Amino acid sequence: MSRLAQRFAESKRAGRTALVPYITAGDPDKSASVPLMHALVEAGADVLELGVPFSDPTADGAVIQQACERALKHGTTLADVLAMVREFRAQDARTPVVLMGYLNPLEAFGLKAFVTAAAEAGVDGVLTVDMPPEEAEPLAGLLRARGLDPVFLLAPTTDAARLKRICETAAGFVYYVSLKGVTGAANLDVAAVRRRLESVRRTTRLPVGVGFGVRDAHTAAQLAGMADAVVVGSAIVGRIAEFQSQRRDMLTKVGAFVRELRQAMDAARA
Repeated sequence: MSRLAQRFAESKRAGRTALVPYITAGDPDKSASVPLMHALVEAGADVLELGVPFSDPTADGAVIQQACERALKHGTTLADVLAMVREFRAQDARTPVVLMGYLNPLEAFGLKAFVTAAAEAGVDGVLTVDMPPEEAEPLAGLLRARGLDPVFLLAPTTDAARLKRICETAAGFVYYVSLKGVTGAANLDVAAVRRRLESVRRTTRLPVGVGFGVRDAHTAAQLAGMADAVVVGSAIVGRIAEFQSQRRDMLTKVGAFVRELRQAMDAARA
């Protein structure tokens, strides 16, 4: 059983919705990422989503685009991201880490070389935003062979046939994009998400995470009762940006926000 599958099984037994915070690796600089990862776990994260910085992150809104720019300005590479995971693993062997990013850096690294290096670093899953399931098997096959989970996005517009195909290719969990738009967009329709998740659950037994519009503890709590995981990115990355020049305050503020999310989600499930 993969670390992701084990963590979701543990959460289910505990009646707990997993909290999956996202940060961009190398933001605000390379030395900040591993301390942030540990701070997120200490604050109540169940799974970490670590963004691989890319120059053209088309699925992301302004907050994460700017985070990618900061990370790239400091020269953060895919090799650096994997080194961060290795460093994190020196102290934390249990928390699953999912890399989220775009196909170009992986292809430049070499897919086989990337998967080998990711497995050795302690990565648990890979979500490649711009890789459709119809073209995913070369990478997905390599990932599965090394015990890593290929994670895929589901959109509000995904039709039944494509939903089935995605769920057949995915492992670990599937990530439902809760709205039409980029990361950090507003106007999340919780009732519409609930209806859509009912359809997704009829298609797959994989855990379902929800993200792209979770801005605060109230929204996270609303989703906690219907999703297996709640993914929060832009709201966290925005706090990193706000306190980027004050390392101690940054870790404190990010930790406090994630703790607030965790408490609200637990209260909703209780």
